[in-house]
Amino acid sequence: VWYQKSLTVKEKVLGKDHPSTATTYNNIAGVYDSQGQYDLALEWYQKALSIFQRVLGEDHPYTATTYNNIALVYKTQGKYDLALEWNQKALVIREKVLGEDHPYAAITYNNIAGVYKMQGQYDLALEWNQKALSVKENLLGKEHPSTATSYCNIASIYSYQGKHDLALEWYQKALAIVIKVLGEDHPNTIMIKKNIAYLKANS
Repeated sequence: VWYQKSLTVKEKVLGKDHPSTATTYNNIAGVYDSQGQYDLALEWYQKALSIFQRVLGEDHPYTATTYNNIALVYKTQGKYDLALEWNQKALVIREKVLGEDHPYAAITYNNIAGVYKMQGQYDLALEWNQKALSVKENLLGKEHPSTATSYCNIASIYSYQGKHDLALEWYQKALAIVIKVLGEDHPNTIMIKKNIAYLKANS
């Protein structure tokens, strides 16, 4: 309701082709996505994308973000080839405009890894997770919670492959970080401990 109210004002004051209007289209799409109304989400993302492409250009970060959002919807729908296609479109822009070592590039690397994981292409998933990890370690350091998340992503893939020793190794690396930075009682710490306990019980 509030996004719709905002949209009415923006369309009236700024016009339907203004980037700020497109941002509201993106926000409305996000709501539909969270509600599981994926066709409506895609429709509104496409409306936003059309404006960003026309007004800001194909190589603008906002355009890349919308590509990324569309890719996530397709992933949720299980349309993995389309998800990869739109992630690649986002990646081309982000690497070109922001560089391969930018956090947004790392997000796209991680998203691509997630799609490959869902497809069961674990070697490719590991490769892209390692690319994301490399950026995070360089920018954030080896003791950042986001770096720990990448360790967990890699551990999860090893677990799917049945390589429990490697999975445990990477979960332990992540655990050491989150205990130090977030504490023993943080939800991330508890989740990693559960994953470790599950692996140990099933090894």
